[in-house]
Amino acid sequence: MSGAPAAFPRRLPWLLLIAAVVLAVDLGTKALVVAKMTPGEPISIIGDVVRLTLIRNSGAAFSMATGMTWLLTLIAVAVVIGVIRIGRTLRSLSWAIGLGLVLGGALGNLVDRLFRSPGPLQGHVIDFIAVTKWWPVFNVADSSIVCGAILLVVLTVFGFEPDGTRAGHDDDGKAGE
Repeated sequence: MSGAPAAFPRRLPWLLLIAAVVLAVDLGTKALVVAKMTPGEPISIIGDVVRLTLIRNSGAAFSMATGMTWLLTLIAVAVVIGVIRIGRTLRSLSWAIGLGLVLGGALGNLVDRLFRSPGPLQGHVIDFIAVTKWWPVFNVADSSIVCGAILLVVLTVFGFEPDGTRAGHDDDGKAGE
């Protein structure tokens, strides 16, 4: 037995379901944007505060790692492998949600890097959500990764463990010494 309380069932199915939903929404919105929008012709949603604008991004947010798509692809593959490894023993629903968001987002951008032009391992990620003129354009996958990462940091700060226990607490829920 892994030592985790039997009261906490494994949460891998939840992690995978959340990742699949994020991936489907990400790929669906990207397909819609590519089919309906022209690069350089933004659509205003809320004045200049929120716009849709089609961008093909070879790097990461804030123009970091531009032209290093192969490296970003390897990082995304490592994230996917790491999340799946953690997910196999996961017993916390909150951790499953956070990791599912990260996994779905990583897979969404990985699909772009693997299969979009200019070619395999060099594909540009489709970004289309613009909030103000000073924030980088992003997509559903990016939002999912950020929200998942924030949730995981909050869980860690407050001592919630992936196995469903809480750091500093005994099995009976009382604070440890």
